[in-house]
Amino acid sequence: MLELSSRLQAVQARIAAAAAAAGRPADAVRLLAVSKTRPAADIRALHAAGQRAFGENYLQEAEAKMAALADLAIQWHHIGRIQSNKTRAIAQRFQWVHGITDEHQARRLSQQRPSGLPPLDVCIQVNVSNEATKSGVAVTTVQTLAQTVAALPRLRLRGLMAIPEPAADIAMQRRPFRVLRELSDRLRAAGLELDTLSMGMSDDLEAAVLEGATIVRIGTALFGPRPAKPLR
Repeated sequence: MLELSSRLQAVQARIAAAAAAAGRPADAVRLLAVSKTRPAADIRALHAAGQRAFGENYLQEAEAKMAALADLAIQWHHIGRIQSNKTRAIAQRFQWVHGITDEHQARRLSQQRPSGLPPLDVCIQVNVSNEATKSGVAVTTVQTLAQTVAALPRLRLRGLMAIPEPAADIAMQRRPFRVLRELSDRLRAAGLELDTLSMGMSDDLEAAVLEGATIVRIGTALFGPRPAKPLR
């Protein structure tokens, strides 16, 4: 508990320092704790320390944690690949989805979002580094998908997400984040009401915040090294 609380404070301090360097208020950047492969007990400990938003990649693992932590007020974010046979459960169980990559996913999520819940907050994942092995929409095709998603009745398009290729130098780290920010600016100029840039992880959150991140997705810096095998 004490170790996790200390890690949380250290990450919050990094975010605040990066925001100050960018001339932004610290509360302009939200921390999403990436809890995939981590036990429910760790989530409970971080929640007790004040963290409220948690990101999960694997539906079955997430559902087990949701059941174990049903007594807590947690905002759950789906941040992994979206499988077509799991969109109904994702639409029913999560408050946010960060990884929309095509119209088919978006339409299924909209159709399957229960009418008794608020619209599902979503981000479109952009492949800013053009990596063949990474999911995401090409920069040149984002606007068409964004306009489609924004028109779906049970979704609320909040913004863009990216997982750039790793880089050791902060100047190199900033380049793909800048591409995402400029893309978001163009979409807003085209009339889309976006307010979210989900970008930046444990090794590059400073670069992301300098380029306008509003959500940073942090796992290792909060929880320590990841277990060798994910819990499914």
